[in-house]
Amino acid sequence: MSTKTLTFSILALLAFAGNSIVCRLALAQATIDPLTFTFIRLISGALALAAIVAVVSPKRSKDIGGSWAGAGALFFYAALFSVAYVSLDTATGALFLFGTVQLSIILFGLYKGQQPSLLEWLGVLISGLGLAYLFWPELSSPSLLGAVFMMGAGCAWGAYTLIGRTSSNPLADTRGNFIRSLVFLPILLVLPNTDVAVSTTGVGLAILSGVVTSGVGYAIWYAAVPALSIIQAGVVQLLVPVIAALGGVVLLSEIINQRLVVAAGLILGGIFITLMTKNKA
Repeated sequence: MSTKTLTFSILALLAFAGNSIVCRLALAQATIDPLTFTFIRLISGALALAAIVAVVSPKRSKDIGGSWAGAGALFFYAALFSVAYVSLDTATGALFLFGTVQLSIILFGLYKGQQPSLLEWLGVLISGLGLAYLFWPELSSPSLLGAVFMMGAGCAWGAYTLIGRTSSNPLADTRGNFIRSLVFLPILLVLPNTDVAVSTTGVGLAILSGVVTSGVGYAIWYAAVPALSIIQAGVVQLLVPVIAALGGVVLLSEIINQRLVVAAGLILGGIFITLMTKNKA
């Protein structure tokens, strides 16, 4: 893996983890309802990315970029994630989300004929065990509807990641995906929602998510993912819950414990094994 790809991957994972923390603050503390959060998140991301592209690459400002498939995957990920988050606790939601992302990407790789090496399978297994070990004691009996929505979000994000492997202009494509996703906003009206709640804090967190941890973060991810194999693109994302947990320790005064340390070691070890393989079929 090149230094450029490694740097972009790390920055993207930090953005994803930051987004988990922002969503936790906004939705778990009921500062805003999930559908209003999604609405503001997508619109603010589209506006910010449009402005960034206009300044950084004005010649491309008329070429919307992205694709309808990417926009649909982005919308359904954002919407289903937000709705599911209020009916699942953090641990259960993260396990469903990242487990589904990993599984969907691996199954797609197998469908496309990619044959993971034994080391890649070992890395996936170790990382998966680390993720399960991190959250298992805190799992609660999940809401069936919440679990279905979170697994749907995981499949949508897996699709969004795979679509990004063909991106030749990550910033413009991400801008295009966000702008196109606005066409799907009326679907929010038919999704289950808690009572509408809007606060200054909630709106600020939704804008932060849309502009920074989603908009810019997803553009960085699209810059990294074409250089990763399908298996690698899935397994590296298992590091996000660990980074988010560490962020919770720093920003939310949560407690670091032995379980977090052991789980982080397993996930990092599995990712290292997977990244060290050279199978890019």
